[in-house]
Amino acid sequence: MSQAADTAPKPITPYQALGEEVGVRALAEAFYDAMEREPSLAALRAMHGADLTPMKARLADFLIGWTGGPPVYSARHPGRPCVMSAHAPFPIGAEAASQWLACMKIALDEVGAEPALRKLLEPAFERMCQGLRSR
Repeated sequence: MSQAADTAPKPITPYQALGEEVGVRALAEAFYDAMEREPSLAALRAMHGADLTPMKARLADFLIGWTGGPPVYSARHPGRPCVMSAHAPFPIGAEAASQWLACMKIALDEVGAEPALRKLLEPAFERMCQGLRSR
């Protein structure tokens, strides 16, 4: 191995760029806080229960692994279905998907996600939203 290869910076994962577990948890917190306060996200908020605390934890745990961190979701939530199965019972249409994405963009703003990270994550979140649509 050459010396140049030894000193080349290693690419970082989105998990690392967000600030690892603390940063990803802050993103999930910001996501649900935005959902609570933004009138434009009322329809999305109405799809959730009164207490968002468990949802914040599950979203954070899912995103930790999804962004390249350790796969904590399955360890912390044994028996919970995968994202697709968990959302299958809900009538997720274009409006809900659009609101979810808008909510995530607000959260990314609030945690100070860098433009390069957003350029990577936003299209991936868009694909995720479209994949969860049931109508």
